[in-house]
Amino acid sequence: MTSARTPKICIAGAGAIGCTIAARLAKADMDVTVFARGATLDVLRRDGITLTDLEGTHQVPVRASDQPDFGVQDVIFVCAKAHDLPAMLPRLAPLIGEHTIVVPAVNGVPWWYFHGEGGRFADQPVRATDPEGKLAAALPFKHVIGCVVFITAESPQPGHVVARNPHLIMFGEPDNSMSERLRALCAIVERGGIEARPLERIRDKLWTKIIANISTNPLSVISGATLEELYTQPELQETVVAIMREVLLVAASYGARVEIDPLTFLDLGAAMGPVRTSMLQDFEKNRPLELAAIGDAVLELAERFGIPMPVTRKVIALARFRGKHLHDPQSAAAKA
Repeated sequence: MTSARTPKICIAGAGAIGCTIAARLAKADMDVTVFARGATLDVLRRDGITLTDLEGTHQVPVRASDQPDFGVQDVIFVCAKAHDLPAMLPRLAPLIGEHTIVVPAVNGVPWWYFHGEGGRFADQPVRATDPEGKLAAALPFKHVIGCVVFITAESPQPGHVVARNPHLIMFGEPDNSMSERLRALCAIVERGGIEARPLERIRDKLWTKIIANISTNPLSVISGATLEELYTQPELQETVVAIMREVLLVAASYGARVEIDPLTFLDLGAAMGPVRTSMLQDFEKNRPLELAAIGDAVLELAERFGIPMPVTRKVIALARFRGKHLHDPQSAAAKA
């Protein structure tokens, strides 16, 4: 990335988060291409992205393709579900040059978590998120900059996104360095009207998001509750707090500094309003659930230190049961 030209940016994945980032950057006259497929691709080519956020409703034309034939990119935001990455990352190879930055904007514990971290588990895999090592093989770690996305967005239909809270993304090098490319990336994102913060300790904020995700997403599938309900209704709030306490111990075991206590989490979460979690949205649309990255990976990390996770484990199991029950043809036939 240099200041002499407009950087080339690919948004790989056109869900709610991907479309939000793409629309904001394209609206700022960035050179943006969206890597999409199916009905979403058709909508993007015909109508562009319709984004409703705190600044109003924007109709933003974007280039879109289902083939990686638009040249080497400066930045690639990978905005896919964790379970879709093994199929997606190899397809992005033609877009990745020597200096391309790849930003996995993915929920849960990332497969690169122990790369460059230097702790006792340095460079070990997270098997729940990369069980066969396909992600590590498809993308050299030198290209990765980590991120934590604090954008609450829903996509009621392809190419249409509603995001009624402030846009914030935090970025960090896996080795915790404050690099030139990290600062340049933040400057690009800021130009698009998204607050971008460079961090020296990206894993601290990763755990903040992990705690928020694991304490609400699986429970939302079981209960059908919005974030506001999960954080305020006593019968749900008790379970949310119990999961937070269990996961905080895991985070601390890995040296993470989580600055937000459970009570503050409740206040911040309730302020999000009647937003449905991404996992609840997937459940309602009969899509696979991100339980491996959001749930199983945390249990895997807990097991390394022998940390019991009774409430977390039970809620994840129940959410998995609901997901399987939804996709079970015999269950569907029994309801008919």
